[in-house]
Amino acid sequence: MTADAVRVRRRRPGRHRTVLLHGLGGGISSWDGFAAHVDADLELWDAQLPWHSAGSGRWSRRDDAAAAVAQALAAVPGDPDVVIAHSFAANLMLELLATKEIQQPRAVVLVSPFYRPTPEDFTWETAESYLHGLLAILDEGLRVSSGGRLDDDVRENMAHRLRERIGPYGWVRFFDAYLRSPMVAMDAVRPPVLVVSGRDDRAARAGDAAALARSLPDGRSESIADCGHFPMVERPDVFAAVVRHFLTAEAQDWS
Repeated sequence: MTADAVRVRRRRPGRHRTVLLHGLGGGISSWDGFAAHVDADLELWDAQLPWHSAGSGRWSRRDDAAAAVAQALAAVPGDPDVVIAHSFAANLMLELLATKEIQQPRAVVLVSPFYRPTPEDFTWETAESYLHGLLAILDEGLRVSSGGRLDDDVRENMAHRLRERIGPYGWVRFFDAYLRSPMVAMDAVRPPVLVVSGRDDRAARAGDAAALARSLPDGRSESIADCGHFPMVERPDVFAAVVRHFLTAEAQDWS
């Protein structure tokens, strides 16, 4: 099996099949803190997507990254009840929901998605800031996932190597998904969707997450204080509580 193959594994049994989708340059360990705090009735499935931290980058030379997300969902036995997707994967999941190219889950949590309400919200300055800002996002992910245990020089070198593995094509795939976000047919998204953001996220702004939730037929948003782009890593207990409240009080009947 190649480094870029889609892989799924069951992390733990439970009543409601829940698929965890990591973002660009992330991995299944991104969800360890959440898994330690979330209710035991969720059956957790990890999906390793081609853009994981040890990937080759060859995935980015294909046009449709969303196909990898669809493949991961289809590989889980039975239909997923819940999908929780972070960052780049959240954008791809939203597109799949709008085009109805997957079996619709009962509830969806989009974590730190990239969204702008209109195409006019994108400028050359936007593209330039995200091109140069990718390294900072990767560095932040390494910092929070290591609990600050990495020396600055070591972490900086790791971030540079990770950016090299993602490559220019990977960045283009990410930014293209971002550019498409205003054109997604939001009214076609049927499941209840919770959009979670970190209040201090400088990459995927909390205000844009709230705007995305307002554009959905059954959307709501939650902003977590003292948190950046990785809520499930930085504040796993709070993030788990937010997901729990959404699923038990605001989503469909879970009996």
